[in-house]
Amino acid sequence: MSAQINIPDELKADIPQNKWGKVLAATPIVMTVIATLLAGLSSSEMTRAQYDRSLAAQHQSKAGDQWSYFQAKRLRAALQRNTLDLLRSTTAVHPLDPRTLATRLAGTPGAALLATPGGQLACDTLSHGALPASGPDTVSDARIAAALAAADAGQSDADLARLLKPVKEADLAAAVQEAFARVRAFDTLLKPINQAADALEQELIRPAAADATDPVARDFIYARLGYSAQRYDRESRQNQVIAQLYELQVRQSNLSAERHHARSQRFFYGMLAAQMGVIIATFSMAARKKNFLWALAAAAGSGAVAFAAYVYLFV
Repeated sequence: MSAQINIPDELKADIPQNKWGKVLAATPIVMTVIATLLAGLSSSEMTRAQYDRSLAAQHQSKAGDQWSYFQAKRLRAALQRNTLDLLRSTTAVHPLDPRTLATRLAGTPGAALLATPGGQLACDTLSHGALPASGPDTVSDARIAAALAAADAGQSDADLARLLKPVKEADLAAAVQEAFARVRAFDTLLKPINQAADALEQELIRPAAADATDPVARDFIYARLGYSAQRYDRESRQNQVIAQLYELQVRQSNLSAERHHARSQRFFYGMLAAQMGVIIATFSMAARKKNFLWALAAAAGSGAVAFAAYVYLFV
C-alpha cells in the first residue's frame, strides 16, 4: 500500500553529509517500511476476521441440525406420552411382571430370548419403568457450564462475552466432542435393550398369537411406550446440550471476528500515521526548518509504532 521512496538528487545535495544528514535521509525509508508492515498486519487481521465469520456460520448450521434433532425427539416423546394417556383411559394396564411375561412366552422363541443377557436387561428395564443408570449430561468444564447457564438464563451478550473470554476454542471444541461421546455411549447402552424389546414385542403381537384382550401383551406395550418416552426425552436433552455448545462456538467465533476487525482498523490507522511521517520527512528535506519537520515526522513514526505495539499486545 506504500510506494517506494526515491529521494531526488537535488534534495540529496541539500542534505548535510554528516550523521544528522544520514538520519534525515533514512527517515522516509524507515517510515515506508513501518507503513508497509502495518498495512500487512491490517490485511492479516481482516482475513482472520472473515475466517471467524465463516466459522461462526458453520457452527450455526451445526447448531440448527442439533436443534432439529432436539425438536423431533421431544415430539416423539410427547406422542409416546399421549398414547400412554389414551391407553390408560381406555383399558386397564399394570406394570410389567417378568414372571408373567416368562410364563406367557413359554414354549416360544421369545422364551430363549428372554433368557439371554439382552432379554433379561430389557425385561428388567421395562418392568422397573426407568432407564438404566448412565453418566450425567452436564459439561465437565466449569467455565463452559457457567456460560451455558448464562445463555439459558437469557443474559446479555456482554455477560456471555465476559464468561467466554477465558475459554479457549480448543476447550469448547473438546466439550462438543465430549457431548457427542455421551450420545454414543448412551446409544451403546440402550442398543441391546432396544433389540431385545423389538424381538419380544414381535413374539407377543405376531399374527398367530395376537389377541386384543391379552393382558400381558397390553402391559408390555404400555411399559414399552413409557420406556420410549423416557429414552426420547433423554436423547433430546443430549441434543439440546450439543446445540447450546455450538451456539457458544458461534458467539465465540463472532467475538473473535469483532476483535480482529477492530485490530485491523487500528493497524490501518497506524499505517496512515506512518505514511504521514513519510510525507513530512520528505518535505523536511526541502524545508529550511528541517529540525522541526523531522521531529514531527519522527513523532508520527514513533507514535505509529507504539500504537501498533499496543494493538498487537493488548487489543
